[in-house]
This record gives sequence, C-alpha cells and structure tokens, in this order.
Amino acid sequence: VQLVESGGGSVQAGGSLRLSCAASGDTYSRYRMAWFRQAPGKEREGVALIDFPGNTMFAHSVKGRFTISRDNAKNTVYLQMISLKPEDTAMYYCAAGWSWSLLKRDFDYWGQGTQVTVSS
Repeated sequence: VQLVESGGGSVQAGGSLRLSCAASGDTYSRYRMAWFRQAPGKEREGVALIDFPGNTMFAHSVKGRFTISRDNAKNTVYLQMISLKPEDTAMYYCAAGWSWSLLKRDFDYWGQGTQVTVSS
C-alpha cells in the first residue's frame, strides 16, 4: 500500500489542523492505520490508531485534542487536531500495519510525512 499525507502547515497555539492520508492498493481495508510524529532530535512516536470498523486508540499526550477517522470509500485516513500546542510541532507520518499498536516497529508502510508547526 502507498500512503501520501497532506494538510500540514503552520498555526498558532490553540489552532486546528486536519491532516489527510490517501492510501492506494487493493488491500488498504485490511490494515490498521495510524499517525505518528517525529520532532527534531526525538524518536518517532505513535499518536493515533484506527482499525477498519473505526475503533481508535490515542497517545496520552493527544487524547481529547486529536481525533482519527477513516473514509473507507475514499481510502483516506484523517487526523483532526485541535487546541494545538507548540510541543505538537513535528513531522507527521501516516502508517499502515497489522497490529493493534502504536509502536513504530509494528508498521510496515509509511508515507513521506507532512510538517506541522505550532507557534506560541
């Protein structure tokens, strides 16, 4: 499966952004889809996960502020981010895998990333 992210940008603290991840490949629906992020000098961390029926899981740092959804008819996964903080600044990556996990090692396919910058 191929993944292409979009929707990143620069916002002020408290602002919102919606990221999109367009997937191609006929096995898309089998995968669990996740968003990860990586700030400069830091490890890539899992942010949110969604399976095909729509069950979700979030990292503690974003719970209540981020929402993940998927439109299976459009092969697209979204990450809606509100109340953004400067510490949310990172490159955000879409990933596809088989596990119910937010560990980087459990994901086989990755997009190229989209930058999110939050200024104070």
